Parts: sequence; structure tokens; C-alpha cells
Amino acid sequence: MDYLPLFLDLRGRTVLLVGGGEVAARKASLLLEAGASLRVVSPVLGGELAELLARHGGEHLPMAFEAAHIAGCALAIAATDDAAANLAVGAAGRAANVWVNAVDDPAASSCLMPAIIDRSPIVVAVGSGGASPTMVRRLRAQIESLLPQRLGDLARRAGGWRAAVRAALPDTDRRRRFWDTFFEGELAARLLAGAVGDAQADAQFQALLAADAGSAPRGIVWLIGAGPGDPDLLTLRAQQLLQQCDVVLHDRLVPEAVLARVRRDALRISVGKQPGQHRTTQARINELLVDYARRGWRVARLKGGDPLVFGRGGEELAAVLAAGLPAMVVPGITAALGAAAESGIPLTHRGSSQSVVFVTAMGESAAALDWRTLAAPLQTAVFYMGSAQLPAIVEQLRAHGAPALRAAAVIERATQPGQRLVAGTLADIAARTAAAGIGAPALLVVGDVAGYAGTLGLAAQAAPIHPPGAERR
Repeated sequence: MDYLPLFLDLRGRTVLLVGGGEVAARKASLLLEAGASLRVVSPVLGGELAELLARHGGEHLPMAFEAAHIAGCALAIAATDDAAANLAVGAAGRAANVWVNAVDDPAASSCLMPAIIDRSPIVVAVGSGGASPTMVRRLRAQIESLLPQRLGDLARRAGGWRAAVRAALPDTDRRRRFWDTFFEGELAARLLAGAVGDAQADAQFQALLAADAGSAPRGIVWLIGAGPGDPDLLTLRAQQLLQQCDVVLHDRLVPEAVLARVRRDALRISVGKQPGQHRTTQARINELLVDYARRGWRVARLKGGDPLVFGRGGEELAAVLAAGLPAMVVPGITAALGAAAESGIPLTHRGSSQSVVFVTAMGESAAALDWRTLAAPLQTAVFYMGSAQLPAIVEQLRAHGAPALRAAAVIERATQPGQRLVAGTLADIAARTAAAGIGAPALLVVGDVAGYAGTLGLAAQAAPIHPPGAERR
């Protein structure tokens, strides 16, 4: 972090503003809204700034900036188009231990003014450390479109209820859960819509609080799909719940970039398993889910891909429900979909594949697979956790009728930094994958559609390690 974000209380404090043009007027407007007392230094004032000073009061020194002007100020803003003047304000600020922001001039600044989304008392500040003002402007517009206009009104009303909540719910975690439930509930939605009056809102809130205080906290388990690895592919619902959970039990394949979306003070427990090296048994994971939920905690079970696709999520869901506890499944983008999208492989395609099957060939269950069906033409077979078993998979497919020239592709770490793609045919995919040093996690895609690997759309920008082969008919 290059800069530490802070919110300054400038009410009644003197702020130096150097400059008299349109930029200075915009800064003056923000400072006056924050309650600052302005000291403006500029030989000439533009009409807008002169009007602001006339309306709100403030000191105007009609001269060029001098170091003495910064004395007694809490903050200084240099809003001129004169680089030398900005540097002079910056130097005076450093000498006087006063923070200085020179507009669009990071070199002369000791602090930066962020882009602001104002829903007071809710204020959101966005900055780039001066690297990209255009990106900041775009982000501000996106965030502003997401925040309801009455959000500040809801925040003020919640602030007025805080003392009552603290008295009724002395436990900090219990209060946090209550507020999370409130802000997601019907009353908060009606307040944001302006559809409930003051007296009615107070009565409904007190009823909600009394009901919560009179009942024991009840935990819940959320089985959340973490997707294939790119944190931007998390669903909105997954991100919301990761910010509410009290504890998260996560797999080893969930990358740190996804775990960074978890509430910072939530307890994190790794329950990762590796083939042949189970650090935590499935039975123990089930016990932990039930134990934490029975304590009244909100438990996030964060699983790579989708919880119900080769993730044993069904077993965990059954264990939680059998214990009489509530549970909810939050789907995630399964690895096959992420890998296909990133490598440009259409899992179904007219004339090439009319069906797709997801399969795992791990362990003893591999022998029971219907290999003849998997080897059939006009379909796509996606093998999860397939890199370690690749020679055996190829052998079975070939033995059950798949031709040597059928296209195949292996995608390692799909959607994540360092993603790699190896394309070939059943005749050479095992050797090419070994030569490239591909490791887990990786998926194997078999079928004519694998011949499109790295050739369609944006995926073509990342060419495969080896050129694709395709079965021809």
C-alpha cells in the first residue's frame, strides 16, 4: 500500500488553498462541505470561487504564495497550473509538518485527494496513488451507480439505534450478526426506498431487536463455490457471504487471491486434501462444519470450482442437514467451464460435439467407468484431476475405440496467473504434457472441440504450448 487512506475531520480547521481558478473552486466546494475554514491565496479569484467565499466566508489573500501563509493550517491544497508554485507549497508544507496536496502533481504532494462518492455519512474514497486518474474516475462512476441514494439516511438511522442494540446484545459477534441480518432484510430495503415512516421504522426495528435478543443464535453452513481460481469469477452472492462468515473451512486449491475476499477477522481453517496425503479426513470436515454451526457461527465451506461437482459437497450437505442445522449451497463456476473459456474450447459445437461429460478417473472408480461411451465420437469428455492419470486415461480411451488423432488438450491452473495449455492428440498428449512439466491442478479435454484450443477469440492471444491436432472425418 503506497498511501494510507484517512478521513480528516476539518470542521473549524483552517485549510490553505493556493489558486483562484476552476480547479481551486472545485476543491473549495469540497472543503467547505467538510466544514473547513478557507484561507485562499491567489492574485485573482475566478467568479465561482469568489461567490463561494462570499456565501460561506473565508480569508482571501490577493498575492502570490509565501511560505508564511501555511502557518496554522491543518492542510494545504495547491491548485495552480504553475509547477514551481506547487513545489513551493509542497516544500513549505514539509517544513511546517502540514500535509500538502498539489492537484495532478504527486511529486509536490505529501497526500493525495481521492475521488469521492458521497452518501454522507457513508463516504467512499477511490485513489490510484496518482497513477491513473482516468481509471479512478471510471471506478467512481461504477461504484456510485451501485450505492442507493438514500444509503446515508439508512446509515444515520442505524447510528441512532446503535445504543439500543448494544444494550440488548452485549456480545460483539452477536451484534455483528444482527446488523448483517438487518441490512439484508425487508426493513432496510423499505428504508432505502423511502417507503416507511419514522415511527413505523422505529417500531419495526425494536420488534426485530427484541426477537433476536430473545432467541439463541443459530448457526448456518454455506457451501460456497470458489470457482476455478480467478477471484473475479466469484459470484456476487459468494462474495457477500464471505464477508459475513465467522469461520471459513477452505480447500488447498482455493488460491490466496480468493481467500483475500474473506472477512478479515474470520477464523480460517485449511482442510485441504491431496491424493494419498489426506491432511483432514472427510469425516473430520463434516464434524467441524456441524460443531461450528452448533455454536451459532456462520460457517463458510469454501470449495474450488462448484461445491457439488467432484467436491464431495453432497456429503457435507447431508451431514449438516442430518444434524438439524440449516445449510445453503452457493454455486461456483466449475473448473471445466473456466478452462474451456480461457483456452477457447467450445465444450459443445455443431458438427463436432453434441454432448459433454465431466468425469474423474481417480482411484479404483476409474475401472468402473464406461470407457466405450467416453471414447465415442461427437462428444466432449472432460477429465478432472487428469494430469497424474493421463497415460492410463489415454490407454483406456484408445483401447475402447478412440482414434489416435482425436484432439486433446490439457489446461493447467485455468483462469489463474501462470495458466498453461498443451494441445495435441491422443497419440502424443501424454508425452507433450510430460515434456512441458504440467502439474496439478490440471484438466484434460478430449474430443474434436479440443482442436480449437488457443484459436478462438481472446484465447487465441495465448497460443498453446504445442499446436493442436484434430480428428478429421
